[in-house]
Amino acid sequence: MAYNILIVEDDNQIREVISDFFADKSEGEINVETACDGDEGLECVYENEYDLIMLDVMMPGADGFTICKEVRKNSIVPIIFITARGREEDVLYGYDLGCDDYIVKPFSIAELYAKTNALLKRSKGLVGSSEIVCGNITINPAKLIVTVGGREVDLPPKQYALLKYLMENKNLVIDRELLLTRIWGYDFEGTDRVVDNHIKKLRNALGAAGGQIKTVITKGYKIVE
Repeated sequence: MAYNILIVEDDNQIREVISDFFADKSEGEINVETACDGDEGLECVYENEYDLIMLDVMMPGADGFTICKEVRKNSIVPIIFITARGREEDVLYGYDLGCDDYIVKPFSIAELYAKTNALLKRSKGLVGSSEIVCGNITINPAKLIVTVGGREVDLPPKQYALLKYLMENKNLVIDRELLLTRIWGYDFEGTDRVVDNHIKKLRNALGAAGGQIKTVITKGYKIVE
């Protein structure tokens, strides 16, 4: 299977090293396109489809965070940040925007290739993906499917993200502020009441299984078996 990936990076040497290594290592199965600044990267994203995108953060034109936001408006294509910005807040912000990996420069080209290959295979369903189960609720992350007692339940993106995060941390109390940050991002300007509203809608959508989501007064929420 052939893959098309995009690298948006203003450092010529890094672009060339990644392109040459990937072409050689994959024996031509990975085709690499490159953009030398953020604006060119956005044009590529708008005009073409890719199997994976690598983004620098600091570069001329649109920065990597902005491009990631644009991509995530209508695509779940794997995104890897490769950047010199290694502060914890930058890393967490990258993940909150929806990236799949965040690699700080300098990095191992072999490790980058291995992570890229794993993400490509996972995104195309070529490797197994464990289901997440809690009581009567099951999530298949690879297919983005939620079932309750075997019945498929259609959830909007935010409700799906809330349920998945709670189930990944089942039996643990997750406070509203953390849920707000993880699901809506650091730059969200609303209040934590939005969490309560979405939890209410999520419970209704899950039917009887909605009772598995417990309110912990003055704290937040947890999901139980």
